[in-house]
Amino acid sequence: MIQGNHQSMKKSPLLRFLLGLSLAAGLSLCAWAQPSTSTAPTSDAPTPLVAPADQAAPKAGSPVFFELHESFLARAKSGPIDLLFLGDSITAGWKKAPHIWNHYYGAYQPANFGISGDRTQHVLWRIEQGELDGIAPKVVVLMIGTNNSGGNTAAEIATADRKIVAEIREKLPQTKVLLLAIFPRGPRADKTGVVTEEAIADATKRMAVIRDVNADLATLDDGDTIRYLDITRNFLGNDGTIPNIIMPDQLHPNAAGYQLWADAMQPLLKEMMGPAATH
Repeated sequence: MIQGNHQSMKKSPLLRFLLGLSLAAGLSLCAWAQPSTSTAPTSDAPTPLVAPADQAAPKAGSPVFFELHESFLARAKSGPIDLLFLGDSITAGWKKAPHIWNHYYGAYQPANFGISGDRTQHVLWRIEQGELDGIAPKVVVLMIGTNNSGGNTAAEIATADRKIVAEIREKLPQTKVLLLAIFPRGPRADKTGVVTEEAIADATKRMAVIRDVNADLATLDDGDTIRYLDITRNFLGNDGTIPNIIMPDQLHPNAAGYQLWADAMQPLLKEMMGPAATH
């Protein structure tokens, strides 16, 4: 990865936060300069698109997808949900930081309906197959689309995200939607730990798509029932790249990344949850 200048790092709030985090954890500063050796999880490996981005479709050939869907239906029936997270592996990955999840969201009777590898098609299918039935969360936190960025245009993804928001609002008219900009992603190392030119080109292409999707989604913010939040800059160093210390594989946050997410989202989330919220 291209690393930022060390002197400029000291001026960045993100990098000051991460420097303090690394020192507290006894990490060497050389961690900033080490290339990621993480390989892409097999669950996020591209699979053939089975439907247009805005058409509901299950994840064929993935037993885990259906098992998780059934578990979400059961969670919806098991008790109140005041705060719902809906998305892909980045959302599902909150399980890597349970202490952060509990601290920020434990008082909200939260539920996490994230599935690794999901695209917009899969979230639409899950909604249409009952995952939002019988619940009444105050807020749904939605982020979806990064897994579409390699096979769909920005317009197609934005159209699908708009449809997802519309279906949430139709099924849950009293619920507010906190629509997150799709997080940034960088070039991902192969199984040998090498970042190839092809990976760099792929990440560059995907980020161009993601930026255009986010620009479209920003227009959905109505100041009331739908709020848009872009925390991209919270994950970037001064050189515009993602430090491995918060996203080791350049896509999925680790615990430090989830801390940044929680801190950045909390003011708006607390406002949206309303005065009855205890946290």
